[in-house]
Amino acid sequence: MITKGDIETDLKSAMKSGEKIRLNTLRLVLTEVKLAEVAKKGPLDENALLGIFQKQAKMRLETIADAKKAGREDMIPSLDEELAILKVYLPEPLSDEELNALVKGAIQQSQAQGPQEMGKVMKVVMPQVQGRADGKAVSELVRALLTDLVSSDDE
Repeated sequence: MITKGDIETDLKSAMKSGEKIRLNTLRLVLTEVKLAEVAKKGPLDENALLGIFQKQAKMRLETIADAKKAGREDMIPSLDEELAILKVYLPEPLSDEELNALVKGAIQQSQAQGPQEMGKVMKVVMPQVQGRADGKAVSELVRALLTDLVSSDDE
């Protein structure tokens, strides 16, 4: 379980040890946390903190991809380091097999019959995969499995 206090403690230790990239990355995260707290008018729960770390990690991944496209190889090492720092706070990602099993379970639980009922399945599966799988990947898997379900019924 991650708390704002944990982030602040890690920030202080980064300051003392002189780890500039870690320090800057955690400062940026704390700024996002404080902005979210002001918007919410109260402290954030663990899921909200996790969401901030996910958003920051996704931004780094996108920036790395853009840097590669632009031929800016000089930017990639520091971005990789920032990403590694952020991943420390994120839960272990689900394997393809685990994700597949969760989606199949959600399809059974929601009793979805085809792709038109994708929303029902997503409502069930997303809380289970929160922070451990990319929403786009989950959506694509749900769509594929529901499409397969329909095509296997037609045979």
